[in-house]
Amino acid sequence: MTVLCHIDELAEDSSKGFELDDQSLFAVKKDGKVYLYRNQCPHLGVELNWQEDQFLDMDNALIQCATHGALFIIEDGECVSGPCQGLCLEAVSFEIIDQQLTLKC
Repeated sequence: MTVLCHIDELAEDSSKGFELDDQSLFAVKKDGKVYLYRNQCPHLGVELNWQEDQFLDMDNALIQCATHGALFIIEDGECVSGPCQGLCLEAVSFEIIDQQLTLKC
């Protein structure tokens, strides 16, 4: 079981990155729900964030790729603007166990 963080470390309308041995992930909390994705743009394969824990646009309404500005819907990872329009971020399975955001095995 891999614990990423306590759920309280992820504020509403914010994002947080996680570096594991073999993968880079990020979580977003919106409307009380958590979404977890692999930190990789489907267009170029680059990481999405422009600074640590910065994965959202200025309005905290969409996930944004810092490299070319592609925008993704938080709830399903679908690209709605940019060169990878119609493609999706790769969702990662997780559970919340005892208030801990935990990767599913």
